[in-house]
Amino acid sequence: MGRLENKALIITGTTGIGAATARMAAAEGARVLVASRDEESCFDLGAATGAECWVGDLLEPNAAESILTHCLSKFGRVDGLFNVAGLSGRRFGDGPVHECSDEGWELTLANNLTTMFRMCRAVVGRMLVQEPDANGIRGAILNMGSISAESPEPRHFATHAYAAGKGAVTAMSRSMAAYYAPYRIRVNVLAPGLVRTPMSQRAQDSKEVLEFMTRKQPLTGGMVEAEDVARAALFLLGDDARTITGDVVKVDAGWSVSGV
Repeated sequence: MGRLENKALIITGTTGIGAATARMAAAEGARVLVASRDEESCFDLGAATGAECWVGDLLEPNAAESILTHCLSKFGRVDGLFNVAGLSGRRFGDGPVHECSDEGWELTLANNLTTMFRMCRAVVGRMLVQEPDANGIRGAILNMGSISAESPEPRHFATHAYAAGKGAVTAMSRSMAAYYAPYRIRVNVLAPGLVRTPMSQRAQDSKEVLEFMTRKQPLTGGMVEAEDVARAALFLLGDDARTITGDVVKVDAGWSVSGV
């Protein structure tokens, strides 16, 4: 039996890390609902994994409640939430703070922080009133942080709104973990380094960045694969992590300790 057998999971995002996690979770026997604004990738992932699909804009105020309602209508409960969906605000004006535009700031925080907050609010509200599972846990929340919130890299990744948003994700998650532990709800954060996903395409197209990554992420000699992050996510969402909460797990191939 897989670590996630019969668990009902919501995963936001249907490319990159979100897609890799959905595929692995479904293979372990989880019941998965994926949510995305990208209709094509959402339904392709659903067809490949058997996952339920919710298509819409996560920024809409009622999106989180709609996703939860869909999950409950299909599975009857929600055991785990993985908040993956987000964006790089660079093309909207994110950058060093003295250059960051209002649009870059607002869109970056909205997509990386506000959507996470609303999903947590809806899902935790449900977890509080549902029966614990066989391990005595009512549910697990996993939020997507970033190594840039703790270990900034100024030469190639000076996106200060993004770092601010991910830092806030970590702070909120730790506060949630402390508050909800007595209710048997776990809350953790994943902090990846540079991962090969559609969001990192700019870096993938830069020979200078790729060469730098061979030294910055020495364990992989370059970019982290989405599947490596997904494996960590499955552990933190599953029964093997039943005593872990309030933690930030780095999946950075040595970024934070490389000294580069």
